Amino acid sequence: MPILSLGDAIRDHVADGDCVAMEGFTHLIPFAAGHEIIRQGRRDLHLVRMTPDLIYDQLIGMGCARRLTFSWGGNPGVGSLHRLRDAVENGWPHRLELDEHSHAGMAAAYCAGAARLPFGALRAYANTDLPAHNTAIRSVQCPFTGETLAAVPAINPDVTILHAQRADLAGNVSLQGIVGAQSEAAMAAKKLLVTVEEVVDQLPPSMNAIVLPHWVVTAVAHCPGGAYPSYAHGFYSRDNAFYQRWDAISRHRESFMAWMQAHVLDTRDHDGFLGSLGWKAA
Repeated sequence: MPILSLGDAIRDHVADGDCVAMEGFTHLIPFAAGHEIIRQGRRDLHLVRMTPDLIYDQLIGMGCARRLTFSWGGNPGVGSLHRLRDAVENGWPHRLELDEHSHAGMAAAYCAGAARLPFGALRAYANTDLPAHNTAIRSVQCPFTGETLAAVPAINPDVTILHAQRADLAGNVSLQGIVGAQSEAAMAAKKLLVTVEEVVDQLPPSMNAIVLPHWVVTAVAHCPGGAYPSYAHGFYSRDNAFYQRWDAISRHRESFMAWMQAHVLDTRDHDGFLGSLGWKAA
């Protein structure tokens, strides 16, 4: 398990056309990795995330995505994702295919992928219109009870990308705080890239932590501040003002492109991105 620069990790392990899952729930959202994908100009990605927010808005608006599998999308606490809406409603910068699920459906699909099963089954979607809009939602009959259950295809990303607090020198990764579908997305993937706040000789004992063992980790990149503007429990807080400002920045194509040029495309790496915004960890 190599420790790479973020640029090398993306260059070596994320290719055009890949299915890429970038998970993290309220915190530990891998913004730095998403920005590096944009810098390197990846295209035709199938993006997967339970709750796509600002980083997926940026990836979609910069033309990196052809398809989105998700269960909710928005700017948390603020409103719509304007670049996502523009792609869906107007085909800008190009048409975006959608696979919409419920949260439970996405969780079942990730769990099936992690277990290397072909599909996940759940009691869901009855009396909803999602199956009419997503042909991947099917039904199966339980062989034991005869009950009809919803079925969703397993999600097995080519690459899952996570951000975490720390990794040790062997490549074991520790995530603390609120968790979403990180462990399931990690286990379901063909490759797992993790950016971390720090690399330590040995992971300290910690309550309520998830440890991803080194044998499921493809590469680690040391990337302090890699979850900003979301937060990393124990390291820095969420920049709520950033999320509020993003609504105006992303509302129009011109202001969006100008911001992305200044803060992502014209910066060499994540340190440069943070410097362009004058941000320092508290």
